[in-house]
Amino acid sequence: MGEQSESLTPAKGKAGAGSLSLSWSKTVVVIVLLLIWVFAPWVLPAYYLTMANHIGMVALVALGLVLMTGVAGLTSFGQAAFVGLGAYVSAVLSTKFGLSPWFGLLAVIFMTLALAFALGAITLRLSGHYLPLGTIAWGLSLYFIFGNMEFLGGHTGLSSIPPIEIFGISFKSASSIYYLIWIVLFVAMLLTDNLLHSREGRAIRALKGGVVVAESMGVNTARSKMIVFLLAAVYAGISGWIYAHYQRFVNPSPFSLHIGIEYLFMAVLGGAAQVWGALLGAGVVTLLKEWLQDLLPRLMGASGNFESIVFGLFLVLLLQHSPKGLWPHAERLYRRIIAASRSASPESRSSGLDTRAAGVITRFPAGLGHSNWPVSTLPKRAHQLSADAGYLLRAQGVEKRFGGLIANQAISLELRQAEILALIGPNGAGKSTLFDLLTGVQTLDAGEIFFCGQAIHGQTARHIAKLGLCRSFQHVRLLPEMSVLENIALGAHLRGTQGPLRAALHLERLEERELMREAAEQARRVGLADVLHLPAGSLALGQQRTLEIARALAADPLALLLDEPAAGLRFGEKQQLADLLRALRADGIGVLLVEHDMAFVMGLADRVVVMEHGVVIAQGEPAKIQQDPRVIEAYLGVDLE
Repeated sequence: MGEQSESLTPAKGKAGAGSLSLSWSKTVVVIVLLLIWVFAPWVLPAYYLTMANHIGMVALVALGLVLMTGVAGLTSFGQAAFVGLGAYVSAVLSTKFGLSPWFGLLAVIFMTLALAFALGAITLRLSGHYLPLGTIAWGLSLYFIFGNMEFLGGHTGLSSIPPIEIFGISFKSASSIYYLIWIVLFVAMLLTDNLLHSREGRAIRALKGGVVVAESMGVNTARSKMIVFLLAAVYAGISGWIYAHYQRFVNPSPFSLHIGIEYLFMAVLGGAAQVWGALLGAGVVTLLKEWLQDLLPRLMGASGNFESIVFGLFLVLLLQHSPKGLWPHAERLYRRIIAASRSASPESRSSGLDTRAAGVITRFPAGLGHSNWPVSTLPKRAHQLSADAGYLLRAQGVEKRFGGLIANQAISLELRQAEILALIGPNGAGKSTLFDLLTGVQTLDAGEIFFCGQAIHGQTARHIAKLGLCRSFQHVRLLPEMSVLENIALGAHLRGTQGPLRAALHLERLEERELMREAAEQARRVGLADVLHLPAGSLALGQQRTLEIARALAADPLALLLDEPAAGLRFGEKQQLADLLRALRADGIGVLLVEHDMAFVMGLADRVVVMEHGVVIAQGEPAKIQQDPRVIEAYLGVDLE
């Protein structure tokens, strides 16, 4: 709570008492859960203790799928194969070579990373339905390898696997290994939560918004995909290592494709984008499976895998009525209980604290209140042009064809520093295509593009964004479930350097604080200071378009390319946008904007470029453009003067 925004955190009086009551309620819940966890081996029957251990192991695998599938949007059916890899590697080293299980753990991590990197380098190039099909392919391959190699015991498996030992204490029984399983799980959940609330975590979450948007923000999407793929594989491998030395026997059956689908079901059921959803899903699926296996044969009067039918129907209903899983429902229930307990006291009723708003705030640097606004210390880009450049952005003879369609032909334009250049034309004129060419989203067929005197044609969108050329999109592309502050911070991705390991260990806190301060500074700059901690998807359209500009500004750009920023805005919102763009021009930023509102453009732009059918038909100052007969005929239709 110490890192929350001052503007939303009650500081004194009755509001402060309400906040203390809320914190105390959470503390009591945590203490109760901790006591239940500590004393569970002493009070649970052997059957349920075994179930608790199994839940802990499978939750570790489901946690990797939450990160990979729920957060990054990469569907995998093959995680059971990585569990098998971890189990077999350690089992072979222990039984065939007499090595310690702890040496086996190191070998499991190394082998899992090596194989996952090789598989990921191939599989992660796939998209759409080809990606899950690819995971099915290598998942089946590994499963059949486990069952057909005599060295691995074939389908009979390997037995007499030694138990894990620490300081002479052997973890043979369910009660003794219980703490090891759950400590490993909680550590993994903590590391995952740290990662997701960092610069690297925002990059991973940006994958769901689309590769084009993420790359335009400077995110190396291939690297981010590989990070989550490797981490999910390591979690599964460690789960397999524990399984092998707990059961002291392995065979291929627990590592089949069917079990891989079950792991994915756990992640989806619990809450595919929630760290704690992995534990909830693992618990619900495991317990339901056991109960249904006992109950359904009695009801049906025959034995069979009836629970699979029930699970299938349950999954269909869940996806229809609760696509985000069960965790959001559990979270809402918890908040209602806390709110009900607080409403019983006069202090909390008069505090006026909105518990819904408080629930959105997570890990934001201190001092984001309006009265004491922080100033980011991130290094700023030198907003100076080299003497031989004379312009920010220059395109010469740019052409782009899609088969027989010529989208852009011999396009030439220049954007100067501290200038607003408008690009106008009827629908289908090729304006958005030109934006994609200028920012590296698409490759041009002919011509040259220079930015600050440096050739950028043929460069990736990520490289161009790093140089200081940033953009917005014709249709708003935000991460709706992330806060306004986090969406803006994503734009500052390239200004950070801390990697995933330091993020998972929470060693990047100083840099993260500066990134968030930069995001808050840009929010204030564009007028979004009052909505910092709200989900971006809850904003009005005008605010969302402004948010896209703030996200681009967080990259400390030299030039902004804005694709229809005034589309769908009301008159007052357009006036605010115009004031913002004039302020950016005064700060030395060059702005190239595509817009259809001629009154907005002519009252704002320094120069105007007019396109029709993929070619430039006129360039010049607004007054000149309004009088050009070709422009009037092709687009305006009337003389605006």
